[in-house]
Amino acid sequence: MSWILRVLTRLAELGNRLPDPVTLFALLTLAVVLISALAAGVSEEVIQRDGGVLERSVRSLLSREGVRWFFDSAVTNFTGFAPLGKVLTVMLGIGVAERTGLVTAALRLLVQSVPASAITAAVVFAGVMSSMAADAGYVVLTPLGGVLFAGLGRHPLAGLAAAFAGVSGGYSANLLLTGLDPMLAGLTQEAARAIDPAYVVHATANYYFMLASTFLVTGLGTLVTVRVVEPMLGTWDRSRARGAPELPDAIGAEERAGLRAAALGAGVVALGMAALALWPGSPLRDPVPEGAPAIGALAPFFGAIEIQIAALFFVPGVIHGWRTGQIRSDRDVAAMTSDTMATMGAYIVLAFVAAQFVAAFNWTHLGAITAVKGAGLLQAIGLGGVPLLIAFLAVSATMNLFVGSASAKWAFMAPIFVPMLMLTGFSPEAAQATYRVGDSVTNIISPLMPYLPIIIVFAQKYDRDAGLGTLMAAMLPYSIAFGLGWSVLLAVWASAGWALGPGAGIAYP
Repeated sequence: MSWILRVLTRLAELGNRLPDPVTLFALLTLAVVLISALAAGVSEEVIQRDGGVLERSVRSLLSREGVRWFFDSAVTNFTGFAPLGKVLTVMLGIGVAERTGLVTAALRLLVQSVPASAITAAVVFAGVMSSMAADAGYVVLTPLGGVLFAGLGRHPLAGLAAAFAGVSGGYSANLLLTGLDPMLAGLTQEAARAIDPAYVVHATANYYFMLASTFLVTGLGTLVTVRVVEPMLGTWDRSRARGAPELPDAIGAEERAGLRAAALGAGVVALGMAALALWPGSPLRDPVPEGAPAIGALAPFFGAIEIQIAALFFVPGVIHGWRTGQIRSDRDVAAMTSDTMATMGAYIVLAFVAAQFVAAFNWTHLGAITAVKGAGLLQAIGLGGVPLLIAFLAVSATMNLFVGSASAKWAFMAPIFVPMLMLTGFSPEAAQATYRVGDSVTNIISPLMPYLPIIIVFAQKYDRDAGLGTLMAAMLPYSIAFGLGWSVLLAVWASAGWALGPGAGIAYP
């Protein structure tokens, strides 16, 4: 265990030397400029989805045409960046639900309502579900897990570890679509269009797979907590605690009333959305040719999923806020949405720089040509099928130790790996699902996890000597279990050829 901790500490030191993601994308864009100038004229044949062949040659960004394109397109690269509008739209709804206390109250009610025998599974499951609003999971559920275990006479660090494993290790899994889905789908779509200019990736691209992953992570997290982490930690020595918090108050009558009203509002919104797509002739339903997959009729419904997610959070959030007194007028709602957008400032800046990198990478044709050469290399060494997906998963998991942001990593990995996997027979949706697994399994042992310092502070309330080593030793078994279990699920899914989401298969024809 000690050598693993030394390796992780060294990775933390290396990762801390990386520039800010904004600077990183600026440097990557500069690298594209220089490489495009050096490789100008290099060409490859790119096979299209319809079987046609296109000749692609590297275009230099230092040429007259390239410089003009860059200045003409900088603004439209940003405004047309696929994830930008989708993410901001979804966050309008999620932000209101967070700020009215709806998400926090729902998580507390879930954990406090289950019997003691199921508390471990409930804590992990609530952690997984909290990825719809990640901040609430880290700052509310993680300490709550420690408090609940302490109240039951169990080691509080095991409860904290179980919650942290659910929140961070299961970040991509959920029973619902979250803000991460449209964000990653937009980046995947941008990358896929280097090979297939008309390709569309919906926010629901990985929904079936992530739905199944929710139960996988909950089961594995529960098993590891009970069988590995609690025995490893032993009996809790209360004398080592530093002002451990008391059990939180039960959900009050007012909060319960707010939750009931919010649930009713969510049900009405869901029924309204269903009415827009279920019957022939509905606004969000298309006719499909005889013999075509019925799921194709719902393409408009899935194409508008972002505004639907926003509504499913916004309406219940407003109702909960009104019922609990958090919202007294429309000005409060406007302030909450404004505050949400203010917190997205860093993302907007990052999106501007990332958009320039992605657009430049595609305009120069470096993406398509790199994909062709990479696919050829993979075929030459005989790596394909499920082993190729597992290898990509390992690459994603390793990258996660150096770059914490899921969207930032995918923004510079997608333009290379999505086209490459497409040319070896895997769909963009399969590439995205594999990336999400790799990104999740090492979250809990990444020294660059931005919430790691506060998790350590929570741990020190129960053990004043707890530090990075304590936390890593507790979280490593979860990372290993999630990595192995998720790899098996991915391999079975790919081998069976099951759909990853509505209309999203594993194979790329």
